[in-house]
Amino acid sequence: MTRNLFTYFTVLLLAATATAQDKSDILLTIANEPVPASEFTRVYQKNLDLVQDESQKSVAGYLDLFVDYRLKLAEAYDQNLHLSNEYKKEFSKYQEQLSRNYIFEDKVTEELMKEAYQRGLEEIRASHILVQVTYDAVPQDTLAAYSKIMSIREQAIAGADFDALVKQYSEEPGAKERGSDLGYFTAFSMVYPFESMAYQTEVGAVSDIGRTQFGYHILKVLDRRDRSPEISVSHIMISDNQEARTFNPEERIQEVYSLLQQGESFSTLAQQYSEDKNSAKRGGKLNRFSRGDLRSKSFEDAAYGLQNPGDVSKPFQSEFGWHIVRLEERHSLPTFAEKRENLEKRVKQGERSKVVTTAINKKIKEKYGFEEGSKYAPFFETYVTDAVLNRRWKYDTIPAREDKTLFSIGERKVTFNDFAQCVQQRQMRISNGTDKGVLLAEMYDEFETKMLKEYFQDQLEFENDEYAAIISEYRNGLLIFDVMQRNVWDKAKTDSLGMFQFYEKNKRQYQWKERIEGTIFNVNDRNVANEIVTALKKGEGPDKIKARYNTGDKVQVILTEGVYEVGHRQLPSQFKAEPGVSEVYGANGTFTVVKVDKVLPVSVKEFDSVRGRVMSDYQNYLERQWVESLRNKYKVEVNMKALKKIKKEFES
Repeated sequence: MTRNLFTYFTVLLLAATATAQDKSDILLTIANEPVPASEFTRVYQKNLDLVQDESQKSVAGYLDLFVDYRLKLAEAYDQNLHLSNEYKKEFSKYQEQLSRNYIFEDKVTEELMKEAYQRGLEEIRASHILVQVTYDAVPQDTLAAYSKIMSIREQAIAGADFDALVKQYSEEPGAKERGSDLGYFTAFSMVYPFESMAYQTEVGAVSDIGRTQFGYHILKVLDRRDRSPEISVSHIMISDNQEARTFNPEERIQEVYSLLQQGESFSTLAQQYSEDKNSAKRGGKLNRFSRGDLRSKSFEDAAYGLQNPGDVSKPFQSEFGWHIVRLEERHSLPTFAEKRENLEKRVKQGERSKVVTTAINKKIKEKYGFEEGSKYAPFFETYVTDAVLNRRWKYDTIPAREDKTLFSIGERKVTFNDFAQCVQQRQMRISNGTDKGVLLAEMYDEFETKMLKEYFQDQLEFENDEYAAIISEYRNGLLIFDVMQRNVWDKAKTDSLGMFQFYEKNKRQYQWKERIEGTIFNVNDRNVANEIVTALKKGEGPDKIKARYNTGDKVQVILTEGVYEVGHRQLPSQFKAEPGVSEVYGANGTFTVVKVDKVLPVSVKEFDSVRGRVMSDYQNYLERQWVESLRNKYKVEVNMKALKKIKKEFES
């Protein structure tokens, strides 16, 4: 049984909820751990219909099952299984997933997905001005850059020619020579803050000031249009960027075009002549695309200029060479549901993931109270050596006099030592050569987010009964699985001698019932069944009988040969195991005749033939022994007054 499947059933059958209880309401004490009566009644009520053993459906019977469960849990903690890395990793993964529902992380992600989908239905054309400044710039440089972009924006709003402002002030490389018309773009085409600036600005208007990792921006929206649906095309390309040509690329594409005009197959010509090797193998077919997806406006214009599937363009030149394009299909715009999986992936992996993280961190800080302490940078930029860039920095405990508080969240203080341990672990996931200051900044952001989420998850278990119940069930389920695997299942798998000895002692459990060896005839006509009985008694063989009644497409007899235990579903319910030919059994169009060649007595099944069943029984045997040892190891006390009250509630 897999860990997840076992945990699921454990949760269903043995759910345990960790909530505050009145001390007078204690039903059990196991290993000095009190178990509230309310926990037992909730579990009993929830799972009564799932219990198959009638003896365990009573309060007393179910109490035995529940005590066994709590004993296993006590043993799991005694064996420190809750401290294993595998357990912590598995539990942390589930905790992270479950807590998302309570911190509204999925809700924020969903909102960003819907926003991206709506934006993706429209394309924006804009021109922009950039004043460069990095996030780690000194305050003076940041202020100077902001003052400059603010002055430029004031001029733009006052009516100054935006193109002239671009050429005069923009620090985007090449802007002075070519201007800064970005062409048309849509969702995910630009970094998220810049995209948002554009979509929040009307046509003809100048945006507010925005900041990205490149610096401060303003933009002017030149146009908005509905996004063109995706299309599928095939193309033939002759590159004009290759040296040592023995032919003229333009002449070659014209020659290929002439062959098309003469009726030659487009896909055959693409395979033979196209120098786009990836698409040539597919007869020139490209992946479906929309405007803005390719790095060639001229190619997109030519492709979208074709009206009907099958239309072929005249030869034209792009940045990559000469092309002929054939339209294959115009696709309808996908729905949100159709785009959902892709949108979720892009939101979680791209710039928008930072928006989700920022929103969640803000909620946690506001809910529990957040107070900044000492800045990490002055100390850690010296304390952490350049060895971290090669994943070789070693953490050494920071002395108490230097171990300052980085920040506080609620009642929890997070210190320099906490962050230092994180740096040592996190360095293993970096690429060599990263700037140390930038690396530490990234690590700190991740660390703060991790600490905030952990605090939220810990508090959630005290604040939300529903969450506490579910997370406790899962925690206990994982531990029960691990303790069972260590003490029962693995032992049964490896103890071949013990399992065989168990088989030898319990052979009577693995016996064949009385069996017959013979042939079963099934027919749908009583007269035919009677004729088969007569033929068999005369010594006719089964195959000869079958051949006589099954001719051409007509099938009257189905016969099956083999060895069958008495009571097998293929044998008639009133069948008597006697050598020879049976009577005709059945009615209403279904009749059976059995020819018994041999009656086999009751016998023990060979070990190899029942190994799986013996393994299961041996595991149950080991579990019973183990649980008995736990009952001897741990003291179990039952509050009879509380038990009597529960019995009265359920059995009255």
